[in-house]
Amino acid sequence: MIAFTTARLDVKEMCADDLDFFIELLSAPEIIEPIPQTSLPKESIIKQFDNFSNYSSDPKNKEKVVWGVYEKNTTELIGLCALLTNDENQREIGYRFRQKYWGLGYGTELTRNMIEYCFSELGLEVLTADVSVKNRASVKILEKFFEPIREFYNEQDQCIDRRYVLHKKNYLLNQTILKKK
Repeated sequence: MIAFTTARLDVKEMCADDLDFFIELLSAPEIIEPIPQTSLPKESIIKQFDNFSNYSSDPKNKEKVVWGVYEKNTTELIGLCALLTNDENQREIGYRFRQKYWGLGYGTELTRNMIEYCFSELGLEVLTADVSVKNRASVKILEKFFEPIREFYNEQDQCIDRRYVLHKKNYLLNQTILKKK
C-alpha cells in the first residue's frame, strides 16, 4: 500500500523482498555513523523489519511507522521514511537512504512531500525532526523547511542533536508566498 508519492519516489509499506536492503540501511557503517547510531545485531534488525513490514493501522495513531522508499516503477528499496513520536510526545519525521542514492536530491524531495503528507493527509499541526549536528547533509535539508529550536545531548546515540520544528500554519503561509512569486 502506497502512503504517498513524490515526483520520483514511492513511499509505501515494505515487503519480504526488502529485508536485505533494510538490514543494510540499519547496519552499514557509512549510513549509521552520520546519524549516529549503534549497529544492532542482525536478529534485532529482522525483528524491527517484521514490525515495520506488517502493519495496517492508521499512521496518525501509531507511535512509530516506517515506510520503504523506492524509485518510481521499481521494487528495490533505496531508503526509509519514518513518522515517529519524540520524547515530548510530538510527531517527528526521519529518513535515510542507501549510500549510492546520496546526493541526488532525494532527501529534500522526500522531506518536502513527507511534510505535505503529514499536514494534508494526516491532519497534523506540528512536526519535529532531530538530527546530530555533525550530520551536515541532513542539517542542510531540514533547515530548508524547519526552524531549529534547541540542541541537547542525545544519551542513546551519545551525540549532540538539534531539534527542529515546523508548524502547519507557518508551512501553509510559506507555500502561499512561494506560489505568488
